[in-house]
Amino acid sequence: MLSVLSSVYPLVKALHIIAVVAWMAGLFYLPRLYVYHAERGGESSEPTASFMIMEDKLLRLIMNPAMIATWVFGLMLVMTPGIVDWSMLWPWSKAVAVLAMSWFHMWLARQRKLLAQGEGVSGRTYRMMNELPTLLLIVIVFSVVLKF
Repeated sequence: MLSVLSSVYPLVKALHIIAVVAWMAGLFYLPRLYVYHAERGGESSEPTASFMIMEDKLLRLIMNPAMIATWVFGLMLVMTPGIVDWSMLWPWSKAVAVLAMSWFHMWLARQRKLLAQGEGVSGRTYRMMNELPTLLLIVIVFSVVLKF
């Protein structure tokens, strides 16, 4: 059993990294679309419709599957014996950052619905929130690489 796990570990790790990259791309880009939507969408209905299509497709077709794949492959890595030492700080800091990243994803999904209804927050708020995934990514990478 252990030899099977060790033989698929590199494949699962590679799939996890690919999923994380796709998810992060969406987490960086969607708030930027929201900035444009909030600041320019009111000028006419055509830009608003275009923004709504882009936002919806990015969230449904790229970000949601990437987040699910990130979680599935990440949990598979965590369950591999000998990979995570839960007595150390790094797995906990990574876990908190991943949970925060997932909350941010859900916040973005809610904002898409609000923007579609003509509500939502200001472009400035979306600009500031756009920094959150960068900060969380820094915590995650340092946690995993430095294993403090």
